[in-house]
Amino acid sequence: MIIYDLCCDNDHKFEGWFRSANDFDDQIERHLVCCPQCDSHKVHRIPSAVAISSHANEERGNATKPANSGNSTALMPVGTQAMALYRQLVQTIVSNSEDVGNSFAEEARKIHYNEAPERPIRGQATPDECDALRDEGIQVLHLPAVKEEDLN
Repeated sequence: MIIYDLCCDNDHKFEGWFRSANDFDDQIERHLVCCPQCDSHKVHRIPSAVAISSHANEERGNATKPANSGNSTALMPVGTQAMALYRQLVQTIVSNSEDVGNSFAEEARKIHYNEAPERPIRGQATPDECDALRDEGIQVLHLPAVKEEDLN
């Protein structure tokens, strides 16, 4: 089983599961893959996040690894390098989004339902509010609150 991150020509992002890369290509060619939000058949792959496996999986080797284990490996940054990347991510989000404070869930809904202009926002929401947004099909990214002094 292979999982691809996909995007339609209307920039809706979603995930697709396929038996193989050839199966994906075949389904795309036959117009069997469509966006779950707008039904567009103009779908393409986008870069995916990496998965991390444990050292135990690496030590077993490919010969004893189950075919459907789904594990993959990636060289991930550690220590100060990881903190620097996280710092860069948070600073990019802060400088490219509007802080709506505690009104995050309400404003995200307004944007989703075209009652407010589309724009990147950030703010605070409870776990229940985030779950409710996701249930409505509104994609949110939860990041832990970080003090500015901790980023320096």
